[in-house]
Amino acid sequence: MPNSVFPISITVPAESVGQRLDQFLAAQIPDTSRARVQLLLQEEKALVNGKSCKPSMKLKGGETITILGDPMPPPLRAMAEDIPLDIIYEDDDLAVINKPAGMMVHAGAGATDDDRNRGTLVNALLHHFTQLSEVGGETRPGIVHRLDKETSGLILVARNDVAHRNLAKQFSSREVKKRYIALVHGWPERPRGTITAEISRDAIRRIRMTTRGSGGRTAVTHYEVRERVESPYGKFALIDVRIETGRTHQIRVHMASIGHPVVGDTLYGAAGVLRSQTPPRKFSGKRSTTEGAPELQPGALRLSRNFLHAASVELSHPRSGEALSFTAPLPPELTSYLEKLRRL
Repeated sequence: MPNSVFPISITVPAESVGQRLDQFLAAQIPDTSRARVQLLLQEEKALVNGKSCKPSMKLKGGETITILGDPMPPPLRAMAEDIPLDIIYEDDDLAVINKPAGMMVHAGAGATDDDRNRGTLVNALLHHFTQLSEVGGETRPGIVHRLDKETSGLILVARNDVAHRNLAKQFSSREVKKRYIALVHGWPERPRGTITAEISRDAIRRIRMTTRGSGGRTAVTHYEVRERVESPYGKFALIDVRIETGRTHQIRVHMASIGHPVVGDTLYGAAGVLRSQTPPRKFSGKRSTTEGAPELQPGALRLSRNFLHAASVELSHPRSGEALSFTAPLPPELTSYLEKLRRL
C-alpha cells in the first residue's frame, strides 16, 4: 500500500457475505498479495470492528475493517546451504563460478524465508566461502552482477568490499568483456549486427521487458553468426553475443525484438516444443529394401531452459590489475540439443 494515508476504513458489502477475511482484503487492496494481508492481520494492523481477527474469519456483511499501517515482514537473511558449485577460479578477492541453468542468483520475493531463500547461488556461496562482500546487503553477499535463472555460465563474485567496489566500477565503465553463446530461431539477415533499442519493463506483463515502451534504459547488444543450422524443425543460428550494458533480460528481449528469439525462451515468443515442419513420406508397402523403407518423422524436441550461456569473461583483477580471462564450455544439455538439430 505505497503512499497510503492511514488509518484506512473499508465497509464490507452485502455481496461479500461468507467470504474469508484475507481473500476479501487481498481483493480490496491494490498490489497486495494474500500472504501480505495475512501478515497485516497477524501484526494486528488490520482490525474488524476494532478487534483483531484470524485470516480465515467468514464475513457477515456490514463490518468495518480498519487498516492501521503497512505490514513489516521480517528481514530476509541469506542462509548457507551445502549446494555443489563449479568454481572456475578463486582467491582472497574474487571467485568465478560456472552457474548452472535453473539456479537463481539470489533470493526473490515470496511469502516465507523458505520460499524466498533456498537453492540460490548466494546460499551455495555462503557455504563454500568464509568471507563475501557486504556491499550488496544481507540478501546478496558477493553479488556484483546477475544471470537469469535459466541462463548458465560465468558469474563474478566479490570476496570483500574493496573488490566489490572495484568490480562494480569496471562494469559501470564497460571494462568487463562478456561473451555469450545463444541459439536463436531463424537466420539473421546479416552475419553480424548491433541492437541499440532501449529496454523498459512491459506495462502489461510485468515479468517481461520490452523494446516498445517509452522511457527505456540504454542497451547495446552485438551479435555475430557462428553457424547456420537447417533442420526439419526449421532454421536456427548459433550466435556469439557481446553486451555493453547489463539490462534485465537484455539478450533475450533484444534478439526477440528483431524476430529471432532465443530457443527455449517461451517468455519472449520461442516455442516450448519443436515439431518437425517436414511431413513424413507415405509408406509404399515395400519392406525388403532400405530404399523402400518408410521415412519416420523425427520426434518432438523440448528444451527445458533457454539456449543462452555466458561463455567467457575478461576483466582486470580488482587488487593487482592483472588482466584475467575465463571461459566455460556449453553445458551437456545444450551440446546434446545442438547435435540433435545438426544430425536431422
